[in-house]
Amino acid sequence: QVQLVESGGGLVQAGDSLRLSCTASGRTVSNYAMGWFRQAPGKEREFVGGINWSGRSTKYADSVKGRFTISRDNAKNTVYLQMSSLKPEDTAVYYCAADRGRSTVISATYYEYDYWGQGTQVTVSS
Repeated sequence: QVQLVESGGGLVQAGDSLRLSCTASGRTVSNYAMGWFRQAPGKEREFVGGINWSGRSTKYADSVKGRFTISRDNAKNTVYLQMSSLKPEDTAVYYCAADRGRSTVISATYYEYDYWGQGTQVTVSS
């Protein structure tokens, strides 16, 4: 079983940057594709971006492309979401997820992920 814990959320102003971390325990996730999702109040959970097992391939939602960067450190069993030029519409609870069925392909579909963290709140004020 894999446990995922996100950290790094908080309250920032528009234009600021923030880095979220997602650390796995229980077993290594180094051979899993990993994803970041977010959910704002009253909205469905949406794909933010993902990274393949090696870190050499990433995928992003159009809404964050060019502003967010995902990376991973397999030695630390940790995935990162670097967010810059934050906007009020980025306000949401951010979740990381592990896809044990895929290592090279990055899914944008939340139900294809097997393990989820508890989420961390990101609030961007205008």
